[in-house]
Amino acid sequence: MKKVKLLTLAACLLPSLSFAHNLTLNKEVPSVSIEQYGEIFFKNSAATYQNWNTEQLKGKVRVLQAIAGRSSAKAMNADLMSAITLEKFPETEYQTTTIINQDDSIWGTGGFVKSSAEESKEEFSWSSMVLDEHGKVAKAWDLQPESSAIIVQDKEGKILFVKEGKLSNDEIKQVIALIHTQL
Repeated sequence: MKKVKLLTLAACLLPSLSFAHNLTLNKEVPSVSIEQYGEIFFKNSAATYQNWNTEQLKGKVRVLQAIAGRSSAKAMNADLMSAITLEKFPETEYQTTTIINQDDSIWGTGGFVKSSAEESKEEFSWSSMVLDEHGKVAKAWDLQPESSAIIVQDKEGKILFVKEGKLSNDEIKQVIALIHTQL
């Protein structure tokens, strides 16, 4: 009888142990607009910001990397970002979009997070970099704090893959193969 009660209790707790996000395969990401900072561009060697929203994600196959404004979150899926860079996907059909949650940074490091985002945009000019000062994306998508989420979308904006946390080597291969099938 005790085993039945324990199994029932465990079954009730399982949903709370599952993914924290509200992202669903074959659906679009929940709509979000960022007016405070936003997408980073360079004009005359100076960083500028433009409003950004999720509607801009359509039209290309994308890997969205939504990360906390912490070096540990950036490093979490650096192997995937390196693998994507090595693939040299065609810029007309593919783009990586990194959304940095500046609200989820270590106290006092907001300026460093901003300058690091600008440096990354300058280094990887073909990528889309979005600085989210108030963490609107993380809130709208129910993302885990201090982490990294990887989302693969098709050209219509439908989610094909989603995972929070560090991807395994097999998951990195899966993401790369998935991008190839969508191009």
